[in-house]
Amino acid sequence: MDWTPTRRLAGLTLNAPGTPPRPRDLPEEAPVAIVCNGATQAVMMATPSDIADFAHGFALTEGIVGSLAEVQEFEEIHADSGIEARLWIAEDRAAALAARRRFMAGPVGCGLCGIDSLAQAMRPLPVVRSDLVLPAVQVLAAPDLLRAHQPLQDQTRATHAAGFLHPDGRLALVREDVGRHNALDKLIGVLLRQGMDPGQGAVVMTSRISVELVQKCAVAGCPMLIAVSAPTAHAVRLAEGAGVTLAALVRGGGAEVFSHPARIRPA
Repeated sequence: MDWTPTRRLAGLTLNAPGTPPRPRDLPEEAPVAIVCNGATQAVMMATPSDIADFAHGFALTEGIVGSLAEVQEFEEIHADSGIEARLWIAEDRAAALAARRRFMAGPVGCGLCGIDSLAQAMRPLPVVRSDLVLPAVQVLAAPDLLRAHQPLQDQTRATHAAGFLHPDGRLALVREDVGRHNALDKLIGVLLRQGMDPGQGAVVMTSRISVELVQKCAVAGCPMLIAVSAPTAHAVRLAEGAGVTLAALVRGGGAEVFSHPARIRPA
């Protein structure tokens, strides 16, 4: 199968009886298997684009590797049943991974589905140390800046995005996906693959702030997460403990900061 990010399908318009079906570009979802040294570690439903970024970011944020230096080789295989993202990692890391084998079939709405223990779901997080301080005006403008760099959303009206806000106010990189946590993994993956430090900027997202997003930012060392919607209560607790600044409900010129507000300089 030719896995492409979008597919054109037609749907009937209910409020206009008798009109022909209306073609529309819809985002594709593909099963993406993360395979390490020949063993499948996770299967996620994701937009079939930027798979290398997704695989590397997922491997880091889910603890498969401690750094991308432990990834020795990567291969992307397309088949009718889905996509295999094949990683070859250091043998000592692979042995440790086998001791806590995790199989995950993850729908796009949840980054924790398939975890087989409560301890894995509430894993301890590193504390992010960073001197990053952003002016409030940059934080307030970030979602609109991100919205201007979402071609897949423009085409389909059905995807999330994650972007990296540089301290100079520019949006350095953006990745899109049907799943918010997939978009973040893709962003983290491309940042690290391009040698950029996630600790030197902020993640901007189009979604609510949930537990897995805070976990992934903390593991990647990103000190600030900016989003257009609200956080969950437990996401705030995790962010407070992990040293991550949460700026949420950033829209219409307003925002609410739920943790570590010192990183945002008032106007």
